[in-house]
Amino acid sequence: MVLLRASDKWAKLKKNIILEPYISSFAPSNRWSNKDLDPVPPHERTWTNPFYVICYWISDAFTISTWSMASSMIALGLTWKSAFAAIIIGHSIIAIPICLNGWSGAYLHVSFPVVTRASFGMIGNCFVVVSRGFLAIIWGAVQTYIGSECVRQMINAIWPSFRAFPNHLPASAQITSAGLLCFFIYFMIQLPFVLMPMRKIKWLFVVKTIVMPIATIAVLIWALKSAGGTGPVFAQPGTIHGFSKIAWAWLASLNSVLGNYATLSCNIGDFTRYAKKPGNTWVQAIIIPVAFSAFGLIGIIVSSASAIIYKDGVLWDPTVLIDHFDSRAAKFFVAFAFALATLGTNISANTISAANDFSAIFPKVFNIRRGSLIASLLAWICVPWYILNTAKGFLAFMGSYSVILGPIAGVMVSDFWLVRNIGRIDTRELYNPHGKYWYWKGWNWRGYVALICGFIINLPGFLNQIVPSIKILASNDDGEQADEGKNCNAALLSGHWMKEPIW
Repeated sequence: MVLLRASDKWAKLKKNIILEPYISSFAPSNRWSNKDLDPVPPHERTWTNPFYVICYWISDAFTISTWSMASSMIALGLTWKSAFAAIIIGHSIIAIPICLNGWSGAYLHVSFPVVTRASFGMIGNCFVVVSRGFLAIIWGAVQTYIGSECVRQMINAIWPSFRAFPNHLPASAQITSAGLLCFFIYFMIQLPFVLMPMRKIKWLFVVKTIVMPIATIAVLIWALKSAGGTGPVFAQPGTIHGFSKIAWAWLASLNSVLGNYATLSCNIGDFTRYAKKPGNTWVQAIIIPVAFSAFGLIGIIVSSASAIIYKDGVLWDPTVLIDHFDSRAAKFFVAFAFALATLGTNISANTISAANDFSAIFPKVFNIRRGSLIASLLAWICVPWYILNTAKGFLAFMGSYSVILGPIAGVMVSDFWLVRNIGRIDTRELYNPHGKYWYWKGWNWRGYVALICGFIINLPGFLNQIVPSIKILASNDDGEQADEGKNCNAALLSGHWMKEPIW
C-alpha cells in the first residue's frame, strides 16, 4: 500500500514536471525539440524592423559593465586616447561575428543550441551548449549582485539611515545583512521580467534605450561642469610608462573588449531569430561600434573627471561614484537607471542564453520560461558576492573563457558562410536524430578539429590566467612582462567587478 502511494505520488510529480506533449514541426519526438526550440513561426517574428535591433544594442551598450570596462582602462594607467582606441577597435572587431551569426539566426529562425547541431553534431553540440550555459549562469549571478548594489544606493538615497542597518553575518560570509537584503529585493524585481515571453522582451530594450542615455548624459554634464570642462580631463597623462608596459595594458584592454561580448557573438541568434527578415540585422555593424564607443567615452570622461572632483583617484565603479553624489535625488535616479540597465543586460546576455541551453539539453522538462526561472534561482547557489570578494583566480578564469567561446563563434561563422555557402542548411534535418547532421555517432569531428585549432593557440595564456606560475613569455627582467600582462588581464577582465581592484 505504501509503495502504491509512493508510486502514485511519483507519477503525479512526473506529470507536473514533464511538459505537455508537443508535436514538433520537424522533430520525431520531444527528445529533440519543444515549442521553444522549433523555428519561430511567422506570427511570432515581432522584430519587424531594424529599430528593435538598434534598441537592443543601445540598451546593451549603456550598462555598468561597459562603463566599468572603459573607466578601468584609465585606472589601469592608459591615456584617454589609448583607452578610447581600444574600445573602438575592439567593438568594431566583435561586431563582425555578431553580425554574421545574427544574420544566420534571422535566416534560419532557430536558436544557438539548434544551429550548432550542423557544426558539431546532434550530440556533439552538447559541449558547446553546456560551455555557454555555464558562463551565462555565473555571469547572470554576478550581474544580479551588481544590480543589488544599485538598489542599495537607491535605498540609501531615500533612507540615509539604511547605512546603519545592523549586520548579523560573519565576515567570512563576504556580504552584510544589508547587502543580502538588497540582493533579495533586486532578485524579486528581476524575476517578473525574467519570466516575460521572448516576443515581448523587446519593449524592455525600448524603455531602457530611452532612460539610460538621459541618465548618462546628465552625469556627463555634471562631471564636466564640476571638473572645469574637458580641458583638465583630457590633459591628464597616463600613469604607466615604458613601451612594453603600455603595450601589455593596451592589448589587455582590447582583449577585455572582445571577451566582454564573446558570449553574444555566439548566441545573438537567440534574439535575431525573432526578426522579420535577415536584412534587419545588418544595422548591427554600425550600431555596435557607435553605441559602445559613445558610452565607453562617457565612462572614460566621467571617471577621469572623478579624479579631479574628489581627489580620491579614479572612481571607475559607477556605484561607488553614485555614492559620492551630494544630491539624494540624483543618487536615486542615476542608481535606478543603472539598475534598469543591469536588468536588461542580464536577461539578454545571460538568463535567456542559459534558458535556451537548459531547453536544448532537457527539452522534455525545460522550456525558455522554466529555464529562465532556474537560471535566476541559481544566482543564490553561485553566491556571487563570495566570488567577487575572494575568488580572483576563478574570475580570471571566467574572464579568459572567451578563448573557448571565440573559436566556437568562428566555427559557426565559417560553417554557415563558407563551408555551406551562405546557409545551405536543411532546417528539418537539424531536428532529425539520424539525418545528415548526425555525422559519426552524433559527433562532427571536423567541427571539433577546427575548434581545437582555434583554442590551442591561446591555451598558454589561458593556463597562465588560472595558474600564474605557468610563464608564457621569457624576459630578462624575471618575468616582469609576463606578470604585467597577467595583472592587466586580471584587472580588466575581472577587477572591474570587485570592491577592491587588483591592479
